[in-house]
Amino acid sequence: MSDPAVLARDLRKAYGPRVAVDGIDLDVRRGECFGFLGPNGAGKTTTMRMLACLSSRDAGTLSVLGMDPDLHPRALKARLGVVPQEINLDLELTVVENMLVYARYFGIPQGDARRRADELLRFVDLHERAGDTVVRLSGGMQRRLQIARALINDPEMILLDEPTTGLDPQARRLVWERLRDLRDRGTSVVITTHYMDEAERMCDRLVVIDHGVVVRRGAPADLVRDEVGSEVLEMRTTAGNAAALARATSARHLVAGDVVLAFGERADDLRAHADASGIPWEMVAERRSTLEDLFIHLTGHSLREGSPGGD
Repeated sequence: MSDPAVLARDLRKAYGPRVAVDGIDLDVRRGECFGFLGPNGAGKTTTMRMLACLSSRDAGTLSVLGMDPDLHPRALKARLGVVPQEINLDLELTVVENMLVYARYFGIPQGDARRRADELLRFVDLHERAGDTVVRLSGGMQRRLQIARALINDPEMILLDEPTTGLDPQARRLVWERLRDLRDRGTSVVITTHYMDEAERMCDRLVVIDHGVVVRRGAPADLVRDEVGSEVLEMRTTAGNAAALARATSARHLVAGDVVLAFGERADDLRAHADASGIPWEMVAERRSTLEDLFIHLTGHSLREGSPGGD
């Protein structure tokens, strides 16, 4: 078996009194799409910065592509592609100029850089915009250009921090397609996200992070099935009856004011238990369980909650 793309043990990082990453363990396999799922402030971006040689760790051990980022940052950066949350393109340069300027950082000969840039712009469907300045591109196009630029050095692993935040649905799907293509070609892909559908579609495995710690890890479908079951019954009752209704309906539940989320394998069974309780209730929704249900069940708050800004 090949060495892991990322191996971390008891990884820690604090900013003054605020602990951003509190002793997490990671195992990322070569050639998989691995995700960090959690709300703003959970520690996702801080962890990615340590993997990308942009921030040193306070404690723990970390190996990325077999190298310690704190000891060999230059050598490791040459083997990585990094796409940060913010758009950091040169807006006044053309699309292809952004590619060629970035290639210089890796010492790529000009002829090779031009051939590689053309290949990558075709890969992200931007070859027809090669001569346009970046400022003329939509947000989705700029994000795709960032991905293309991060691939100019043919990296073994690409790190993407919230790759589709702010994009419209069509642009998000185009980004997903390109990332799946990269994974299928053998590139290790690591993403952070707070979008449940993104994590479910993209990630072979993921870790759920909250307050700087890993609360669960595994394949998305396995985590949902094992933690909350296949279906959810959402009910409304009086706030005073909610806790009793939740207990009567399922051992796995969440109460939020007058709303009860009951988790189980079959919604029919959940309804039968709720009716048998004798407590009046009304249906809100009956649906398939999702990663957001998993996260709410584990932490008691939504993935969209949390402190604003990065983490």
